Amino acid sequence: MLSSESEETPVRRAVCPGSYDPITNGHLDIIGRASKLYDVVHVTVMINKSKQGVFTVDERIDLIRQVTAHYGNVEVEAFHGLLVDYCKQRDIPAIVKGLRAVSDFDYELQMAQMNNGLSGVETLFVPTNPTYSFLSSSLVKEVAAWGGDVSHLVPPQVLTALNERLSRK
Repeated sequence: MLSSESEETPVRRAVCPGSYDPITNGHLDIIGRASKLYDVVHVTVMINKSKQGVFTVDERIDLIRQVTAHYGNVEVEAFHGLLVDYCKQRDIPAIVKGLRAVSDFDYELQMAQMNNGLSGVETLFVPTNPTYSFLSSSLVKEVAAWGGDVSHLVPPQVLTALNERLSRK
């Protein structure tokens, strides 16, 4: 039997957290796959005041919005605090994390268990596309800083912004 019009279907929400300094094609692979599984994917730039990024938080948010706009169900914002608090405030029951290697799993499993113990939020681990298994924002920044070609590792908008930023240093 169909539900009455007054009953709403729950919206399936998940969050893809990270520093995204900058967002890479590996991040986009995970976000894109999550966007097929969930009605709304929150891409959240987690703020760590102790780290100095190449891009400001606002610049990261702008770049992420540009490169995820075509998904249609991605919301981008920043958050300072515990990820589980972000999830509670927005009624998000799931965290989506990409895993590049077994070494990622050890750390991420501990975080997933802690997050679940604190709030009941579940973590979905998505194996990274092998094309991006070595890729990290830190590696992209280091290679780009030395003049290496990272054009195949980041979206064109990010490459332009990264080259402009690094040329000023």
